Amino acid sequence: MVKSQLAFQPPVKDYLAVARQVAQSLAETAVARDRSADLPHQEVRLLKESGLLLLPVPRHYGGVGATWPETYRALQTIAHAEGSTAQLYANHISLVALAEVMGRPGQAEFYYRLTAERNLFWANALNGRDARLHITPVDNHFRLNGVKSFGTGMAVADMRVIGAKQAGIDPPIVCVLPSDRDGIVYNDDWQNMGQRCTASGSYRFQNVFVQAEELMGPPPLPDSALPTLIFLIAQLAKTYTYLGLAEGALQAAKNYTATQTRPWIDAGVDRATHDPYILKHYGELWTQLQAAIALSDQAAAKVQAGWQQGLALTFEERGDIAIAVSAAKAFVTQVGLAICNRMFEVMGARATAAHYGYDRYWRDLRTFTLHDPVDYKFKAVGDWLLNGQYPLASQYS
Repeated sequence: MVKSQLAFQPPVKDYLAVARQVAQSLAETAVARDRSADLPHQEVRLLKESGLLLLPVPRHYGGVGATWPETYRALQTIAHAEGSTAQLYANHISLVALAEVMGRPGQAEFYYRLTAERNLFWANALNGRDARLHITPVDNHFRLNGVKSFGTGMAVADMRVIGAKQAGIDPPIVCVLPSDRDGIVYNDDWQNMGQRCTASGSYRFQNVFVQAEELMGPPPLPDSALPTLIFLIAQLAKTYTYLGLAEGALQAAKNYTATQTRPWIDAGVDRATHDPYILKHYGELWTQLQAAIALSDQAAAKVQAGWQQGLALTFEERGDIAIAVSAAKAFVTQVGLAICNRMFEVMGARATAAHYGYDRYWRDLRTFTLHDPVDYKFKAVGDWLLNGQYPLASQYS
């Protein structure tokens, strides 16, 4: 049985204003929460109270009905404050829409309505490279046994999307389970340098009961391009999380430089904001960030156009979207890491003091951008440019 933690929230009218309020609340405690690395109960509660969980849910099912560019913009705004909550939200917005493209008839309506009525938060353990979790048919139901890594946010989620291997069947079987299902144990082993409040550790599954109707799909037309669009939606959600982190880091650096940084003794100026080399660095970083934003927004527009195509989406059109997403994700990663590293050059040595917590921007971005290799994103773009080859649809492309 799915339990509602909070009453249903009215649809968000000004989603960006709400996202900014959420970001402000997160920013006030970001450094302390990063240090404590507790389970993100208060972060999810904040998302629930904001109503932002319902952004991707269509209006006729009780949600906000935001477009993907609008939803990504809210995500980007949250990421300004801190990466952990943004990653939780990034996963949620993709998972809520999963049944729309991969579900069998009736599943999208069921899960959309359930999410809207009970204000549910979604998380997953879908890591396609970890095949240690097995699903076995037993009479008229199924059982899960094994281990799954990178179950980001599952410890605090209402709905859990899980991928498991069934003998003789490829690809993995996906099921959706409520949080109170017996036999799922969090190992509490997420002790990484960044994204510390995502509860991204591993889980043990001990003879977990799965009803047949809890299996996701198959969709009416499993061989169409539409089901694979969800992978690109999820990849771009990660991209906007990176982008928001980079923006937040540059804004934090700007504020510090304007109030705390001293000009170098050879600069010949009395304020750091007039130091020619500091100005040069900021000019470069801001310009690169604008290019990253533009590339991401182009990809978001393509994702939205593909979403509106529905079952009419062709694999060639899907391929064009994949190239746009790959290019944006790879470039944003490079720019973001540069900003989170070079920000200290424009702030100065005193900015490395632990109480500021500025290192969390780099730690969060470096950790999350290792989700899948940037090199393969650039390779995909190069293969398309030189050979006209689109990347094969997968969880990562």
